[in-house]
Amino acid sequence: MKCPYCSHENTRVIDSRPAEDNNSIRRRRVCDECGKRFTTYEKVETIPLIIIKKDNNREAYDRSKVEAGVLRACHKRPVSAQQITCLVDEVENEVMNMEEKEISSQVIGELLMNKLKTVDPVAYVRFASVYREFKDVNTFMDELKKMLN
Repeated sequence: MKCPYCSHENTRVIDSRPAEDNNSIRRRRVCDECGKRFTTYEKVETIPLIIIKKDNNREAYDRSKVEAGVLRACHKRPVSAQQITCLVDEVENEVMNMEEKEISSQVIGELLMNKLKTVDPVAYVRFASVYREFKDVNTFMDELKKMLN
């Protein structure tokens, strides 16, 4: 690992431990040349995931889009940022465990809705109304009835 201060190529790991998210390793390093310390994070490299959209276009998976959709659904609801992060992490892990290179946006949407249903029913209905493109009040009511049964 190259030192970010002096660009020397010899550095040593002096401490290694799991990062807070338990999905990466935090390493403290020291440069053999200048003696300065710095931190690096090591994470498993994953296969790039391609999302097949409703119109059959394909694009790279973007976690921030998923988080933004959930955040909008949870706006002014008693759902913490930590809960949203955990929900997105869970869905992301399920998708990665499928070991597919391409996955439909519908699969991700359904997984998100199932998780949101248990976290906050109002956020679930908000997400479903956008995701399933409710056309009128009747469609909205049908979804509410399903949820109440």
